[in-house]
Amino acid sequence: MRLLKQLISYGTIGVLSNLAGYLVYLGLTTLGTTPKMTMTVLYAVGATLSFLANRKLTFSHEGSLLGAAGRYVLAHLVGYSINFALLWGFVDRLGYPHQWVQAIAIFVVAAFLFVAMRLFVFRPAASMPKNSEG
Repeated sequence: MRLLKQLISYGTIGVLSNLAGYLVYLGLTTLGTTPKMTMTVLYAVGATLSFLANRKLTFSHEGSLLGAAGRYVLAHLVGYSINFALLWGFVDRLGYPHQWVQAIAIFVVAAFLFVAMRLFVFRPAASMPKNSEG
């Protein structure tokens, strides 16, 4: 039941933020900005807002803010790399329309990030390694 609640919360936050981000992406690329540059800027903004929302609302994380933030950055570096690689491979190399590739990339990266957030970034405190003092 907890997994389902997390998935629904993560999905709701994700749909709202990604829909807004995708509309901005379409608008900016229509005005002439490059797809990868636009995705880069929007990815950073979206990731920052998502951290704040998902930490409390989705995963009820009460562990170290700094530790979670560091793990979050690592997870998003991988997510960003996946997104960038999809644009590079399917748009630059294979010639597919960037609008469709980016739309699909949103779902691919979101699935990866949910697993990373649940198992790595915001994992329950009981599974966190203890710091040794002494």
